Amino acid sequence: MLSALKISSLAELSNKTVPNSIRKSDALCLPPALTEQQALAQLRTLAEKNTVKKSLLGLGYYDTITPPLIQRNVLENPAWYTAYTPYQPEIAQGRLEGLLNYQQMIMDLSGMEMANASMLDEATAAAEAMAMAKRQLRKNNSSTFFVDSHCHPQTIAVVQTRAEHFGFDIVIGDIALSNTKTTNSSFTDQDYFAVLLQNPCRDGQVRDLTATIETIHRRGALAIVATDLMSMVLVKSPGSMGADIVVGSNQRFGIPMGFGGPHAGFFAFRADYKRSAPGRIIGVSIDQRGKPALRMAMQTREQHIRREKANSNICTAQVLLALMSAFYAMYHGPQGLKTIAGRIHQLTSLLAAGLQNYGYVLRYESWFDTLTIETPTQQHELLKCADQQGINLRTIDDSGGDAIAISLDETCDHALIERLLTIFSSCVEKPQAATGLSAFSPQTLLGLPTHLLREDQILSHPVFNLYHSESEMLRYLKRLENRDISLTNSMIPLGSCTMKLNATAEMMPISWPEFANIHPFAPAAQTLGYQQLFSELEDMLVQCTGYDAVSLQPNAGSQGEYAGLIAIKKYHQSRGETQRDICLIPSSAHGTNPASAQMVGMKVVVVKCNDQGDIDIDDLRTKANQCGNKLAALMVTYPSTHGVFESGIVDVCQLIHDYGGQVYIDGANLNAMVGLAEPGKFGGDVSHINLHKTFCIPHGGGGPGMGPIAVAEHLREFLPGHPLLGERGHDNNKDNNTISAAPWGSASILPIAWMYIKMMGPDGLKLASQVAILSANYIARKLDPHYPVLFTGQS
Repeated sequence: MLSALKISSLAELSNKTVPNSIRKSDALCLPPALTEQQALAQLRTLAEKNTVKKSLLGLGYYDTITPPLIQRNVLENPAWYTAYTPYQPEIAQGRLEGLLNYQQMIMDLSGMEMANASMLDEATAAAEAMAMAKRQLRKNNSSTFFVDSHCHPQTIAVVQTRAEHFGFDIVIGDIALSNTKTTNSSFTDQDYFAVLLQNPCRDGQVRDLTATIETIHRRGALAIVATDLMSMVLVKSPGSMGADIVVGSNQRFGIPMGFGGPHAGFFAFRADYKRSAPGRIIGVSIDQRGKPALRMAMQTREQHIRREKANSNICTAQVLLALMSAFYAMYHGPQGLKTIAGRIHQLTSLLAAGLQNYGYVLRYESWFDTLTIETPTQQHELLKCADQQGINLRTIDDSGGDAIAISLDETCDHALIERLLTIFSSCVEKPQAATGLSAFSPQTLLGLPTHLLREDQILSHPVFNLYHSESEMLRYLKRLENRDISLTNSMIPLGSCTMKLNATAEMMPISWPEFANIHPFAPAAQTLGYQQLFSELEDMLVQCTGYDAVSLQPNAGSQGEYAGLIAIKKYHQSRGETQRDICLIPSSAHGTNPASAQMVGMKVVVVKCNDQGDIDIDDLRTKANQCGNKLAALMVTYPSTHGVFESGIVDVCQLIHDYGGQVYIDGANLNAMVGLAEPGKFGGDVSHINLHKTFCIPHGGGGPGMGPIAVAEHLREFLPGHPLLGERGHDNNKDNNTISAAPWGSASILPIAWMYIKMMGPDGLKLASQVAILSANYIARKLDPHYPVLFTGQS
C-alpha cells in the first residue's frame, strides 16, 4: 500500500498528511500494551471490587432475565452488534424488521398510534417529548412546562436542562395535593403548553389519569405520560386515558441494568404529530419488483432538514437494545408477558399484605410493583438489616415523613418476600409470631382495582405469537441476521462513522454480572470497581486528546455535542458575558452541529468553505469580526468533514480565541489523530469523543453509542452533574446540567473502550491512526484514475 503511494514508511505518510503545526512529537503517555489475557485479568480484578446486591431501588431500573437465546444470539453475536446504522436499507432489512416489531410492541402496549425506533433513554425521551409538544402547539403562547413531582428525579433533571436552554419555565408540582383527590391549584390555574405525568409514579402509585388529561386538554395543552413497560401489560394504557405522547424505558424487557445503560427509551405519539417526532420511524414500502421492503421512512428530520432551526439533535437510536426488547416480547408472547407481569404484581401484593399484618402503613392504595412504606422511626434500622441481608432498599425523605420504597421485578421469588418480611417484622416494637406467606392471600389486597386494569388485547400481531419455542425463535433471528451486512462479512466505509474491530475480548466483560447487574443508584461502596474503571478511562482519554478533564455521562455523540456547548455557555455566563450567543459553523458541518447549537440557545452563523473544501479563513475572519463580543464558539470538525487535515487549524483556533470565543472540535474523526495530534493542545477547548467509533464500542446496528466530552481546565467545573450522586457518596455538583438519565451514561459498555486502549497501548493506538490514513489514501489513489477525488490536503 505504501509503495502504491510512493512513500517509504508510515512515519513519512504521517508527516506528509498531518500539518507540522499540530503534529505530536512525543509518544502517548500510556502503559505498554497488554495481551487479551492480561487485560481481561486486570479488568476481572476491577469487576470483583463491585458488589452485586439485590437492588429493589426502582426509579425506572429493575433486575431482569435476559433469555439465554437472546443473550447468546443477539447481544453476544457480532452479526448483530457490529452492524452499522441502517442508512442503506437494502443491506439492513433484518434490523429494520426487528425495529418494525419494536415499534409495534410499543404502540400496542402504550395504546398509541405511532412509535419511533427508540430514544437514548427514558429521561431523554421525556425531554424530546417536551420539545415536540411545543413545536406541535404553535398557537399556545405559554412557555411553561408543568412536571408532576412524582416523576423520576433523573427525568426531571434532564428535562430541566433542556428547558433552561430552550427558554421554557419548569413548574414542578403535585397534581393531587397531599395525595388526595383534591386538585392542586398550581396545576389547574397555571398556563402551560404541556404536562409531564408519571404512571406508575416514582413511588409506586398507579392512577387513572383520564380526568387529569381531560383537564390538560381543556387548557389547550398536551399530556405526556412517562410509564413502565412491564406495568402496561396489566394496567390500563396511557393511550386509553387520552395521552398525547408516551415515553419510558425498555430496560426491564430483558436488558441488564448495567449501572445505567445502554437501554432504549421508547417514544409513542398520536399519528397527527408524526412530522414533529424526533428520531427515526421505520416504515413498510414497496421495492421496484413490487415486494415489501423496509426503510427509515422518517429519519432524523431535525438535523438534516431543520439544522439550526431544529429542536432535537438526536441522530441515532438504541437499535441493539430496542431489538433485544422486541425479541424478548416475541419469545414470551402476550401470554408469557402477562404471566411475568402478573407474578410481579402478585408478589408485591403478598408483600403488602404481610407488611400490613405487622402494622406498617402503606402510602398508597394502588400499586403494580412498588410499595412505599411509612417508616417514621424505623428507617435507619430497616436499611441496616436489609444491607446485612444483601438487599438495597430506597429511602424517601420528604415532607410526608420518612418512608422506604421497595420495587420488585421478574427475578424476585417467594423466598425473597419471606426475607423482606423477616427484616420488617424484626423492626416493629411488638413483633408478631412469624407467619408463612400462605396466610396472606394476594387476592384480598390486590393493588390494581378493576378500573385500572387493562381490558384490550396486547401484541395480537402474528409476529408476537409464532416464535415461542427456542428452535422457532432461533431460526427467526437467523433469518433476520442473514438479511444484514455487518463486520462479519464486509467492511462498512460510511463517512466519518469509521469502525475498528469490535474485538471479542473487549465485548466479553459486558455480560459479567459484576458489570451487568448493578443498579445505577446503588450505594457508592458497592461500585468501587466501576469507579476505578471510570477514573482510569478518563485518564486514558485525557492522554489521547490533550485535554485536562473528561465526563463520561453523555450517552451519544449528539449528547456530547450538547454537553460541550452547555459547558461553553456556562463558562461565558460565569464571566458575566451573557451576550455571547453566536456559534460559527462551517457549511460542511454534520447536521447535529447546528442543531446542537440551536438547542443551547445559540444563534448559528454559517461560515463558507473554499474550493478545496476547507474553511474559508477570510470569511471566518469577517464573520468573527461582525460577531465581536457576541461570539460564543466555533464548531469545527477536524480532520474536516471532507476528510482533510486543514493546515490552518491553529490559526483558526487562535482567531476565535482572539475574539473571546471558545473552540469546539467535533470528535467524529478523532480516529485519524490519536497518537499523531491532540485537539486539546492545538487550540480546542472541548471535544466530544465518539467511543463507538475511535475506541471500538460497536455501533449495534445504529446504537448504542457513547459521546463523553473532554475539556480544557477552565471548563472542568461546567461538566455535567446528576441529582442522585451526592447523596450516594460521590463528589458531584448537582446544580450543573444533567445530560443523561444515568450518572455515567451507558456505563456497562465503557469496559469495551477500557479494554481497547489497554490492549493497544501507546504504539498500537498511533499505528491504528496511521493505518486509517494509509487506507484512505490508498483507496483514493486506486480510484483516482476512474473517479475524481474532490478534496485533498496540500500533498
